[in-house]
Amino acid sequence: MAQSTKVLDGGWGWAIVVASFMAQLLAYGSPQSVGVLYPEWLHAFQEGKGMTAWVGSLVAGVGLIASPVCSACVDNFGARPVTIFSGVMVAGGLMLSAFAPNVQFLIFSYGIVVGLGCGLVYAATLTITCQYFDKRRGLALGIVTTGTSVGAFIYATAQNELIVLYGLDGCLLIIGAVALNLTACAGFMRPLNMPGYYLKQKAALERNTEEQLFEKPPLDDLKLTTGSNTTSPEKTLMVKELLITIDAKDIQTEKKKGSFLVGVAIMKVIKKKQQAYSKYMHSMHEILQDQSMVAFCIAVFMFSLGAFPPVLFIEDVAQSQGLIEEVSVIPLVSIGAIATCVGKLVLGILVDIRWINGIYLYAFTMFAGGVSLLLIPLTKTYFGLQILSVVLGFFSGNWSLTSYITTNIVGLDRLTQAHGILMFFGGFGIMLGPPVVGWFFDFTQSYDLAFYFSGGCVVLGACILSVLTLPCWNRKRSENDRPDVQYTSNCEKVASVA
Repeated sequence: MAQSTKVLDGGWGWAIVVASFMAQLLAYGSPQSVGVLYPEWLHAFQEGKGMTAWVGSLVAGVGLIASPVCSACVDNFGARPVTIFSGVMVAGGLMLSAFAPNVQFLIFSYGIVVGLGCGLVYAATLTITCQYFDKRRGLALGIVTTGTSVGAFIYATAQNELIVLYGLDGCLLIIGAVALNLTACAGFMRPLNMPGYYLKQKAALERNTEEQLFEKPPLDDLKLTTGSNTTSPEKTLMVKELLITIDAKDIQTEKKKGSFLVGVAIMKVIKKKQQAYSKYMHSMHEILQDQSMVAFCIAVFMFSLGAFPPVLFIEDVAQSQGLIEEVSVIPLVSIGAIATCVGKLVLGILVDIRWINGIYLYAFTMFAGGVSLLLIPLTKTYFGLQILSVVLGFFSGNWSLTSYITTNIVGLDRLTQAHGILMFFGGFGIMLGPPVVGWFFDFTQSYDLAFYFSGGCVVLGACILSVLTLPCWNRKRSENDRPDVQYTSNCEKVASVA
């Protein structure tokens, strides 16, 4: 632990920040600017807007819904191996999408494979950044999470140009090849603490070594050179194999004692697992008993349901209304991405002000975003859509406030579980939003009713959050105001989201 504290808040940590920033840029660049690809897929496959919208909704929602699994992978195997594996997933999914014969295949290759890869990158980059920073953790995470917005800005324009030069298939192949640079970013992610998997194997090895001290090992097994106290490569190889087969050896030990004892040991393991899952579910149940947490989950779901579709449909809205013949040099997706980046920084500064309530600030951003959504059908100029993209993008930066508000509600000790629950609701809303808007268009042949629905959902979510978090409803305020869970500036954005 002494070595870990010396490298916090500086040194190699800034290399981690740059690597994590680039990792999020490379992974989320294409999914965050999927609105540029959406009209091309509509033209190529001639499917309904609702069916085609599943591609963009899944790539954004699958990673969030699977965030508990992704976090468990990082805890067990470490940020570097997970980032390397996610780089292969993202690049492979993008390249497979270039050969998609229909939308259904695209839903799997782009929506699920790339989406899961992005979820792994997100969990790995935030975890390794939190390990290297303490007092400057908020600043470091703020820089890392802006990688998604910068990536969306760059990729929206780049994909547009690549489609013109090389076609849709060539564009996907090129950005898939670029995504392989995620493996290079992983090389910088030197772990401070050994992951759980390696700690378990190390403990098993040490236990086995202590047992061997009391017995003389055969000379053939040690492979020692005469007159030398060092082990040969064969001995090192035996140790590595032991790390992999240690669990099997434990089972064999029990097996020698009798098959009945093996069965008892297995039953004990199953019972321990059941108790662990039972405690976890009970803890989640307690979190969802808090009315403020339930209100916040509903608000995040409603905001995700209504505010994400413009990212996917805004270019098609401009083209379908005849406001522009084709995608402009700076697409609306890029404009919204830069506004989101600014919104994250500005809202992060505002929430640090002591007299500003984080929940009501989030509710205000939801209300303003909902109003801008309601104004999209009334806008008849391309410049008006640009203004609304800036407004909606800025207030969409409230996504970075989720961990701040979650910690204020449940405390630091339950932040991880509560944030996982929150991300599940957010991912579920993102998955449902675009297909619902697409189905509205398929039935009415107009986006007007779809955006009225989206704006109404966001405004309703803001009202629910504001009403259910009033002080008169908070019956457990005294429990949440414990001194040991006071929110300090070095922990505020421990799990802020892109």
